Amino acid sequence: MSHADEAEDAEGFSSSDVHRVDVDGRRFTIVGTAHISRESVDLVREVIEGEDPDCVCLELDAQRYEALSQEQRWEDLDLRQVIRERHLATLLANLILGSYQRRLGQQLGVTPGSELLEAGRTAEQMEIPIALCDRDIRVTLRRAWHSLSPWRKLMLVSTFMASAFDNPELSEEELRRIRQQDVLSELMAELGEHMPALKRVLIDERDAYLARKILDAEGAHVVAVVGAGHVEGMLRAIREQRDVDLDAINEVPAVSRVWKWIGWAIPVLILGSIGWIGLTQGRAAAGENALFWFLANAIPSGIGGLLALAHPATIAAAFLAAPFTSLTPVIGAGYVAAFVQAYVRPPKVTEFRTVGTDMSDVSAWWRNRLLKIFLVFIGTTLGSMIGTWVGGIEIVRNLFP
Repeated sequence: MSHADEAEDAEGFSSSDVHRVDVDGRRFTIVGTAHISRESVDLVREVIEGEDPDCVCLELDAQRYEALSQEQRWEDLDLRQVIRERHLATLLANLILGSYQRRLGQQLGVTPGSELLEAGRTAEQMEIPIALCDRDIRVTLRRAWHSLSPWRKLMLVSTFMASAFDNPELSEEELRRIRQQDVLSELMAELGEHMPALKRVLIDERDAYLARKILDAEGAHVVAVVGAGHVEGMLRAIREQRDVDLDAINEVPAVSRVWKWIGWAIPVLILGSIGWIGLTQGRAAAGENALFWFLANAIPSGIGGLLALAHPATIAAAFLAAPFTSLTPVIGAGYVAAFVQAYVRPPKVTEFRTVGTDMSDVSAWWRNRLLKIFLVFIGTTLGSMIGTWVGGIEIVRNLFP
């Protein structure tokens, strides 16, 4: 029968952020950290050196660990591949989250995630195996997005964009509080109060995922370094040795059939309406409506690229692509325009490295080539959406002259 004993404040360490759980003869030492805290950096090194465990688990997936540990990571990023796989929005969300933490970290004199990187370094120096125990960030973000209603999605996008331009000026008291807390987890918990579905994906699922991966780690003694916001839920799951279906919470839900039907219903409606107008009102009327559809989509999408100060080839691509991409849910005008912009004006490595700082400066979105690609994507996508509604409504209205 399973048995677990827990000491909330582990003996031998002054910090209350170190917890021990004994399960069936195995010991798990959980270190709760703040991701922008110098104290956390020192604490994880002290714990790993003092405990000398069989394995060190980190609250990281392979992608984020590589991003933290490799200085040249941006040189290896194939941005055009990211766009082809339609992960541009995920990359933007990642950058916004990282940028907000980085700006807080600058006031604290520490790079976000330094304590996780220090834990990895210490483990490597002591020749201790490392286990990356967090779920792929791309899966987490896509599951989070899928869990929200259209209105909640709009609220989340607004919150994200506001945080991109937020440049927090913190008092000494606030700085002291942040040094002791995991600010990102606190932000997510606050969002969770207003969006329970978001909390379930970002906090609860990851608590269960982390706990299961830590329990599956090899060795009689395991040290796990995680954000303080995950400690309570993880301790509960570890004590219960909760059986978690990792495949189920590691799966990106398929698009609802309803949305698929809607996505294909729009082009069927538009093309069917133009065809019916041709039958009942003549070729000239059908041609006029087809031209209206083309211009209603092309002009706003082209304006979106123009407002982003995109390359002329990008503007032309958006203008020409929008009327046709609006007739298929497979790809949008924004991705076409972003791909062309990335091809004709690829970002420099230095612009990738400064994007976190540049993001909070409105004018830098037009100077930094990476941020300009996001502007192109957003502007041409919005233009195409406007054109679809304007063109669709006009054509349907013309069915009944």
